[in-house]
Amino acid sequence: MGTEAVTITTFLCQDETESTEFEKNQKRYQDLISTFSHSKGWRPEESLIEHGGHWFIQRRLEGCLHAQDFFQMRASDLMLCSHPKTGTTWLKALTFSIVNRSRFDESSNPFLKRHPQEFVPYIEIDFPFYPEVDVLNDKGNTLFASHLPHGLLPDSVVKSGCKMVYIWRDPKDTFISLWFFLSKEKSKRGPLNNLEESFDMFCRGLSYYGPYLDHVMSYWKAYQENPKRMLFLKYETMRANPLPYVKMLAEFMGYGFTIEEEKKGVAEKLVNLCSFETLKNLESNKGEKERKDRYTIFPNSAYFRKAKVGDWQNYLTPEMAARIDGLMEEKFKDTGLLEHGKMINDY
Repeated sequence: MGTEAVTITTFLCQDETESTEFEKNQKRYQDLISTFSHSKGWRPEESLIEHGGHWFIQRRLEGCLHAQDFFQMRASDLMLCSHPKTGTTWLKALTFSIVNRSRFDESSNPFLKRHPQEFVPYIEIDFPFYPEVDVLNDKGNTLFASHLPHGLLPDSVVKSGCKMVYIWRDPKDTFISLWFFLSKEKSKRGPLNNLEESFDMFCRGLSYYGPYLDHVMSYWKAYQENPKRMLFLKYETMRANPLPYVKMLAEFMGYGFTIEEEKKGVAEKLVNLCSFETLKNLESNKGEKERKDRYTIFPNSAYFRKAKVGDWQNYLTPEMAARIDGLMEEKFKDTGLLEHGKMINDY
């Protein structure tokens, strides 16, 4: 067991019994993972491990297997699904604010002191590694999140009949956002590969939770099979005109805005509260401030870089952009996904 795994295990365990049980499961996962295909990662001392057609770092794959074994979803819960750096923090902020809008006003909103990521726990990160966090021990919480592709979600999620929201983003901006985000990681596994090498690996599917396009397709297929159960969103179109999408999201969740709330502009205030500009400038998300309830590897500010549509143009060459656009056209051809994006744009 590596130093990092020991540190996490020590942080987790509340007593000797829990420690023994957790370590027993973790050893089982590690033994299983050792039989999977491994490839070079985005750092010198990091491997990517293949499982179910997707690639993971060791810690995330252990969390995935643990969630598959033990996480129990309820029909009344909501699962927020996304690939990393496609609008997850924004979606968490929006859904939490929609559900809790009657509990807080602008002066008492918890975002003033805590990061939006804290209020919607990841089933493959928080649930296995940080079970003591308050939101996981709140039986009234109905919001959960995952970066797992659809095919690797726990059976309880699929069988529960719960509603799901998926958000995706142009792969070029997804890559740039991911690369800059990982560059902020306080890692002992060596420096991040340069942008060109990382881009080549991203295009070949060798990336965290990748291949990215397969990740999107796994949820698109699930959406096509049961559109009433899943809301399928695109980051760029939401950024261009967030208000109608926030209303759509609230309605889908069963928390639609009332006529009285419409008159008071509650939805507009919520959109402003959860905007990138507002969240980025909150004191809790500035500088090197970190979450206090977990083994932290990213400062809060790392989650708020630019959120700009088309920022990839400042970093990718035309040839690089053409490569990834070609892959997207090929993967999404005849699936209806690209047409769906255009229809959303005209909403």
